[in-house]
Amino acid sequence: MHRRSVMLGLGASALAITAPVSAVQFGLSENQARDGIRSALSQAARLATTRLGQTNGFYGDPQVRIPLPSRVRDVQSMLRRVGMSQQLDDLERQLNRAAEAAMPAVQTIFVNAVRSITLEDAVGIVRGGDRSATDYLERRTSDPLFALIRPRMASTLEASGAYRTLQPIEQRLNNQGGMLGRFLRGRSSGGSLQDQLTDDASRRAMAGVFHYVGEEERAIRRDPVNRTTDILRRVFG
Repeated sequence: MHRRSVMLGLGASALAITAPVSAVQFGLSENQARDGIRSALSQAARLATTRLGQTNGFYGDPQVRIPLPSRVRDVQSMLRRVGMSQQLDDLERQLNRAAEAAMPAVQTIFVNAVRSITLEDAVGIVRGGDRSATDYLERRTSDPLFALIRPRMASTLEASGAYRTLQPIEQRLNNQGGMLGRFLRGRSSGGSLQDQLTDDASRRAMAGVFHYVGEEERAIRRDPVNRTTDILRRVFG
């Protein structure tokens, strides 16, 4: 009898461990948990994209500054040593300005994407690590976000004149002879330099936003001052 009681007790313990954590266990309804996460990520996304959308939001921040593609960056580095990198430096600045200009549209995309958070995911995110909501959003939305961000990045690069600046540079790179030419062509990943530039800038712009969304989420979790709504105070204590 004693052995049976012990076995039943162990079985109950195992069920308790593997059963889904409910919001009620933390004094929250499922709707509160979901709404709290959505509110936190909406706030974090707005703050992050507003910060990055300012002049020098990307260009002036070493943590998220967008460099030129490696194929061009090698030339930029070589020319900088002899004081002749101005054209490529200007192109890098245009690239970051394009990312900054795209942030209002990105903000809308991110805030809309927050709606994908479900009741089932919400409680685990609430009680997860400092970046669990951001990591969830990144896993769920990176591909569709890239598909939405890239055309906006392309249009802002076109409007900024970056593509016009890039054309003669690409022609020179493709026509470069000797060892340098072979080296640069070997660095190419295929496709036009314009496409490489746009793809790389789009991915790096996304990474920059996720970086600061994560920082804002961390602040909301750690500092009560950053819990600016009742639902945030309720969910994050």
